[in-house]
Amino acid sequence: MTPATPPPLSDRTLDFGREVTRAILGVDALYRDESGDQTGLAVLNMDVEGAYQPEPFPDYAAAAARWRELGAGAAALPEPDRRTYYAQLADSTRAFIRWRSEGLDFRRQLGSFLQMPAEPVADDVLDGLRAELHERLGTMGYHGDLRARAAAWEERNRVPAEAVEEVSRELLAEAWRRTNERVVEIPAEESDGMRVKAVTGVPFNARCDYLRRTVELNVEPVLTRPGLRHLAVHEGYPGHYVQFKLRETWAREGRAPADNLLSVVNTASSSVFEGIADTGLSMIGWDEGDDDRVQGLMNRYRSAIGTGAAWRLHALGRSREEATDWLRAQALTGGEGWVLNRMAFVSAPARAVLIWSYWWGEPTVSSAWTSARAAGRTADFVAYLYGRMHSNRTVEMFDA
Repeated sequence: MTPATPPPLSDRTLDFGREVTRAILGVDALYRDESGDQTGLAVLNMDVEGAYQPEPFPDYAAAAARWRELGAGAAALPEPDRRTYYAQLADSTRAFIRWRSEGLDFRRQLGSFLQMPAEPVADDVLDGLRAELHERLGTMGYHGDLRARAAAWEERNRVPAEAVEEVSRELLAEAWRRTNERVVEIPAEESDGMRVKAVTGVPFNARCDYLRRTVELNVEPVLTRPGLRHLAVHEGYPGHYVQFKLRETWAREGRAPADNLLSVVNTASSSVFEGIADTGLSMIGWDEGDDDRVQGLMNRYRSAIGTGAAWRLHALGRSREEATDWLRAQALTGGEGWVLNRMAFVSAPARAVLIWSYWWGEPTVSSAWTSARAAGRTADFVAYLYGRMHSNRTVEMFDA
């Protein structure tokens, strides 16, 4: 696999990206100061040298005015996808500012932050996913109702907690090799890659701590080998590590906008960020076995019921106990550990809408990847996808 080259951007757009970077960091600084949430809005800043300092905003009103200016300025950029993306980013950021300064109901948070429809996954879609899982597990020789089939499948593929780190290291090594062969040449030695650390008592399944090169992997849920394969791809290769490594490399070389150095939650980029990671199995050809196809369907189903729990909690005003009971009744795998850590995730007001980023991101990126592969343009698509920040809409603008 030859090294990818990001499509060139105009000097005007690169300059605009520097302005955007400082303005995002300015809002992040305001948010951290007033909320006490030190995870922040910009949850990763790869500009460890401090070349881009936060724009000094005295208050949210000043930040909102600046983002209105940036939103208007995006219309003058020469590249159509950059005009669209930065306009959506400005809208997301202004909505975040309104939420913190004036209040914003959950439905409007969801629609404005992610720039996607503000609704839970419909019941008929959940029914369809359950029916597909039931049928696929049946063809694999599992019997009984869906819950019985899912439990038997999980038990057959289960990885004990004490073996998770070793199994994950093996899977990460294979994912690295496949990514280099099938997707993009990673601009680093494998020794630069991710190390797995088993953790407990955290509100996530797995987290990529890029600056420390660590994947923190929650071993409280029941874990399976197909599930660990998905997490190795999602958090590592060609998922988050590769996203960050390429974005950092190209930004430092001046071939990509400076805002590539940031990972920002609750914005138009959130869905694509997770969508790239969730499409990784297909990109490297690890979605071809029966167990991996089941895992892919289970990932979609889990994303779907996660939106249902968050909607009940934040939009419908149900109690946490009611939302937890509903999620527990829907869950097919993962055990009580998965239910409780998912509820911890969706219960946090600053993170609740992000469960939808998994739901909306994967089908958008997967569809574009499939089209690019059919057209023989995967290298061009990878350079476009990883070389700049995207919303779902700008991914769809790639002309395969």
